[in-house]
Amino acid sequence: MTQSIDNKVIAKVKKAARGSLFFVDDFLSIGNAKAVSKALERLVQRQELNRVARGLYARLAEDPILGPLKPSTEDIAEAIRRRDKARIVPTGSLALNALGLSTQVPMNVVYYTDGSARKIDLGKRKIVFKKTSPRNLATIGKISTLVIQALKEIGKDKVTEEEENIIIGHLAKEVPYRLEHDIKLAPEWIRIIMRKALKTTNND
Repeated sequence: MTQSIDNKVIAKVKKAARGSLFFVDDFLSIGNAKAVSKALERLVQRQELNRVARGLYARLAEDPILGPLKPSTEDIAEAIRRRDKARIVPTGSLALNALGLSTQVPMNVVYYTDGSARKIDLGKRKIVFKKTSPRNLATIGKISTLVIQALKEIGKDKVTEEEENIIIGHLAKEVPYRLEHDIKLAPEWIRIIMRKALKTTNND
């Protein structure tokens, strides 16, 4: 029975692309949670699967030079978002880094969510999901969402001219109707900066 479950689990894993992430729930058609968890741990011991965090596993992608590649924090956060059918928004230093406003790669990344509040321990790194108000999750533009969170992290009256120019450059690539929608959800001091990008877009 144990061998059968192991074989079915690894067969499903190998059908997925390298870099794919798996939760125990993904295998409940094969056996109950306890049996599946034990099967996954056995596959980890045999190095056929990698344990990323508690209850989360990966079939690692392979680089010809670097070898096995661990999933990024963004990939892990997205997998959890899909599983929980939740919305997430990158905040703080993660948003700054994504926009090139900071070269510092945060060890602990924080997302706002309407799903469960939790911490995912990745060893030296952590992913934190914080519950927030629906307003913070109502933005619809990928770039404008990052910009709002990045500017909140920098703070009012602390945005340099260089940072503002970088932000306006990014916002010029946002879909105009998404930008117009998201401007309404930002604090007034952030709206002023975002409107400059909208004027640039309308003049093109």
